[in-house]
Amino acid sequence: MNFEKYKQVLQEIKPFHAQLIAVSKTKPAEDILEVYHAGQRLFGENKVQEMVSKHEALPKNIQWHLIGHLQTNKVKLIAPFVTLIHSVDSLKLLQEINKQAEKNNRIIDCLLQIFIANEETKFGLSDEELITLLSSPEFSQLKNIHICGLMGMATNTDDENKIANEFSQLKNLFEEAKQKYFNTEPSFKELSMGMSSDYKIALHHGATFIRVGSMIFGER
Repeated sequence: MNFEKYKQVLQEIKPFHAQLIAVSKTKPAEDILEVYHAGQRLFGENKVQEMVSKHEALPKNIQWHLIGHLQTNKVKLIAPFVTLIHSVDSLKLLQEINKQAEKNNRIIDCLLQIFIANEETKFGLSDEELITLLSSPEFSQLKNIHICGLMGMATNTDDENKIANEFSQLKNLFEEAKQKYFNTEPSFKELSMGMSSDYKIALHHGATFIRVGSMIFGER
C-alpha cells in the first residue's frame, strides 16, 4: 500500500466529515490486511464472488461495500454480510435484495445508483426512473431494505467542469429526493461519489463516501 497517500486522503476528507471506502478489487488478502492494520475498516468490491471469498478469509469486523453492478441472481451470496450496496439500479434488484434480506433476518442498507455520466458503459437510474421507483406502491412494500442515499459515477474525463456539473446534478437530485420522499428519515444522508481521479471535486459537492483504490493500493 501507499501509506503516505492513504494518510493524505484521510486528512483531505476530514474537514468534509466524509468516509473513505478503500476499493480493494483484484487485490489479494495480504494487501487488504496491510490497509486494515493501518486502521481502515470500509472496503469496496466490484465482483460478488471476490467479495465473498475475501469476507471468508479476512477479519469479520471489515465492513464490505458492494460498489459494482449487481445481478439479481447473486444477491443471495452477499445478503448474509454485506454492509452497504451502492449500486442498486432497478426495482427488480431492490425486490430481490429485500427477499434475501428477509431470509437472513436482516435489513440491508442500499444506495440508489444514478446515471450521471456521458458514457453508455455505466449503469444507473435516470432522474425520472428514480422518481417512478420511489413513488411506486411496490417500493413502499419493501420492509427489509433501507435506502440511505444515492450513488453516481462521473464521466471519465480530464474536464473538471464537466465532472463538477455531474456531481452537482447528483447532489441536487439527492436534496430533491430527501425533501420529497425521505424528509422524516435522518438516515437518508449518504452520497457516494468520487474516485481516485475526482474525489476532491466530489468532496466539494457533498460526497459522504468516496471510493478510492489505486491511490492506496497502486495501479491494477
